[in-house]
Amino acid sequence: MKILSTQKKNDVLASMIKIIDKNREKILTANKADLDAFQRDDQALYDRLVVNDAKINGMIQAVQEVKDQEDPVGKEISKRTLANGLEITNRTAPFGTIMIIYESRPDVTIEAAVLAFKANSKILLKGGKEAVHSNKVLVECWHEALEENGLSKDWIELFTLNREQTQEFLKNPSEKLDLIVPRGGERLIAFVKEHAQCAVLVSGRGNNFAYVAEDANWEQAKKVIINAKTDKISGCNALDKILVDEKLPDFESKLADLAKNLAEYKVELVAEKELVSSLDGAKEVPSEDTWYEEFLALKALIGKVNGLDEAIAKINKYSGGHSATILTTNKEKAAMFMEQVDSAAVYHNASTRFTDGGQMGVGAELAISTDKLHHRGPLGLEQLVTNKYYVFGSGQIRE
Repeated sequence: MKILSTQKKNDVLASMIKIIDKNREKILTANKADLDAFQRDDQALYDRLVVNDAKINGMIQAVQEVKDQEDPVGKEISKRTLANGLEITNRTAPFGTIMIIYESRPDVTIEAAVLAFKANSKILLKGGKEAVHSNKVLVECWHEALEENGLSKDWIELFTLNREQTQEFLKNPSEKLDLIVPRGGERLIAFVKEHAQCAVLVSGRGNNFAYVAEDANWEQAKKVIINAKTDKISGCNALDKILVDEKLPDFESKLADLAKNLAEYKVELVAEKELVSSLDGAKEVPSEDTWYEEFLALKALIGKVNGLDEAIAKINKYSGGHSATILTTNKEKAAMFMEQVDSAAVYHNASTRFTDGGQMGVGAELAISTDKLHHRGPLGLEQLVTNKYYVFGSGQIRE
């Protein structure tokens, strides 16, 4: 795709803001068709599927925020002149064509496309079948905005392929793909990694941990845990595992207190065998596999550890590398935890729910990357470019 001027891109986004707003009823009607067809056997997936006026306002806000951001393409990263006279400039450049594969959330159809377009990349949107009506209407809005500004609809395409067709496209794409972002659970990520012929940026798996140290402020710790677990169970930044230091004063009574507080939010508890008796209503962890599991539900696992080192080791073994928090009044202990825990975001006395582009000041995000290449954490506009070297000479040859 050709390089567009910042003005042209912003004109498309200005059109998109008006088009989304005028098509509210059409978007809500399409979403109702998706909701009516959905079998509510997965509450987290259903929650992600819902579109209401607040969600539409959020879509408009995401487009406006990206429109207001600086164009990430063509920014100078470095510049130097070598002894032989060569002038070398490294600048940001578009990826080319990005494919995102995601489940349920129709707002991703807006956020992913607005980021890719402002970053001058074409995007292929492979949404889930459960959101097909919503996604079709939202992509129609994109196409109207593009055509209104004299651009091809090819910048933003919606794929409605089934699993077998998607597999075949990944193996033998009909056009060059530069990056694929699977945004979902482990099965989706494994599927894409197995079949893709280009770079894959992993996103979406949470399984986040909280470690309650022996010197934690207990009331503060409970507040953070409850927010991280219950604020939005469908978020990949939700809390799943709680490690409590066995040296915490009044250990058993505080476990009982935590269980009581979580029960008020209808959180199902599973726990290590020796803790079950202290946690009213808790069941024993069925197998080690549960430690690796991302729940996406009102469910939490509680375990105990003996000290910071054991907590760090356990988190690094079982977590998804997304987010982890330590609850302690000791800043040195917190610093060690944050340095040694291998996650995209690490917290001290704060909820994991802040691992989000908007909350972290990045703005709209394509995904939360748990990869270490090309970027880790919220993948916003600035992170959705690659780079290119421009080398200017006057006849130099290498001898």
